[in-house]
Amino acid sequence: MLERCSNTCLTSTMITIDNYPDSHFIHRSNWLRAAVLGANDGIISISSLAIGVATASTERNPILLATIAGLVAGALSMAAGEYVSVSSQTDIEQADIEREKKELEEMPETELKILAEIYEKRGLQKETALQVAKELTAIDALGTHIRDELGINEVSQAKPIQAALVSGAAFSAGGILPLLVTLFAPVHHLEYYLYGFTILSLIILGIISAKTGGSGIGKAVIRIVIWGTIAMVLSALVGYIFGVNV
Repeated sequence: MLERCSNTCLTSTMITIDNYPDSHFIHRSNWLRAAVLGANDGIISISSLAIGVATASTERNPILLATIAGLVAGALSMAAGEYVSVSSQTDIEQADIEREKKELEEMPETELKILAEIYEKRGLQKETALQVAKELTAIDALGTHIRDELGINEVSQAKPIQAALVSGAAFSAGGILPLLVTLFAPVHHLEYYLYGFTILSLIILGIISAKTGGSGIGKAVIRIVIWGTIAMVLSALVGYIFGVNV
């Protein structure tokens, strides 16, 4: 009994508000989303491209050239696209923050009332909500409104450079896998080797992303494999339909 209490008390003293969020996975959402998107896109895009060319060619060089070109262009496009997209989100966030700053200067009482109403809608009594709003406003008015009115925090805040680097690197890592298949697998029926290896890679990616994000493995694997298969089948179909010797 004493030992159980000792362990419980020790655990309680070790967990604080500073280290408690470390046991959750939401803080990984930004870079994990970019990493999974990049790797998934790299595997599927490059495999689909290689499969499409392989079904229309009997030589390795055209397939290899298309795969390398797709890998380089895809990685740069993914990084640039992610940077522009997330930067647009950042611009919107900054515009809202500037607008909020101006509103706090021009109509502080109205902003205080809005903040109190937010807390009231979350379940606090009207008097309590107003008191909380006043105390938080006294400490950091702008930061409080950014967090509770705009919904922007350290976890959700957009990070363009991080997203661009992670996406580009993840795309390259994913795209290298089918590139290795085009390098070393037999040219005869290369599309089948690509398909099998890609499905295996997608399963591994699904498992890793699910483990990293703390979600269910089965659902993540099924989702990523189904859409990857659709993309590759359609690419192979295009290759057969427009199949000319390259």
